[in-house]
Amino acid sequence: MISALNRLVDLVEEHLTEELDVDGLARALGTTEYHLRRMFSSLAGMPLSEYVRRRRMTVAAADVVRGEGDLLGIAVRYGYGSAEAFGRAFRSVHGAGPGEVRRAGGPLRTQPQLRFRLTVEGSIPMDTRLVDRPAFRLAGHATRVPLVHEGVNPHIQEHIAALPQEEHLRLKALGDTEPRGLLQVSDDVDPDAREGTGLTYLHGVALGRDTPVPDDLDVIDVQAGTWAVFRTSGPHPRALQTAWAATATEWFPSNPWRLRPGPSIVAVLDRAADFTTATCELWLPVEPG
Repeated sequence: MISALNRLVDLVEEHLTEELDVDGLARALGTTEYHLRRMFSSLAGMPLSEYVRRRRMTVAAADVVRGEGDLLGIAVRYGYGSAEAFGRAFRSVHGAGPGEVRRAGGPLRTQPQLRFRLTVEGSIPMDTRLVDRPAFRLAGHATRVPLVHEGVNPHIQEHIAALPQEEHLRLKALGDTEPRGLLQVSDDVDPDAREGTGLTYLHGVALGRDTPVPDDLDVIDVQAGTWAVFRTSGPHPRALQTAWAATATEWFPSNPWRLRPGPSIVAVLDRAADFTTATCELWLPVEPG
């Protein structure tokens, strides 16, 4: 995976003025666009699309400062249909428009070219198991919320708090297959996992394919496949979010598995009354890498 990410970075440089064929590259490297984008975002700390934009504007700034053609010509060269669209992208990276930078020589905010390296970590083993599951359903109450990388997601918190206590008990009684208990499900996540982008959050339970689902519940159908299950324990949600990040930095680079499209599921096995600490299982859909 490290070599695949570095090849991706090289291709970004070779095609800064063109549309990047990430899917074609992923296939050539023996992986998938979905997995490549998710690993890039997790390890680089930014979505691939954001990195491409920053690199494109970093290189374009040199053309602007050197006065290599008019601004419209530079905009077209870097794939923008108008000087206005180019100017907005340029300002979002550098904090000033191209006209201002051409006159004053700055300010400029440079995005260096990334290089991924494998470091020796993992001194603490990850508590992981691999589970093959037939197709099942996730049933519960779903809503669209923005993605939040750190801390409690207030939109999810509000969604759960709006459900009466008897509804939590009803849901828990409905569940009849793994993952057990009340589940926190994230689905339809942006492949780049950009902060603030929308996802479908479902608070519910897992049901067998043939189990009847009450009409008032939302349903996510889950395909048969393998799941990597990571057990976490400690301050909540920090321990869970730390483990989630470690799957990208440590587990996937060290194991012959890759993410496949599908929901990610958190099962809360035990928790303090105020939910400041918890023991959880993080279920991620995987396939041989």
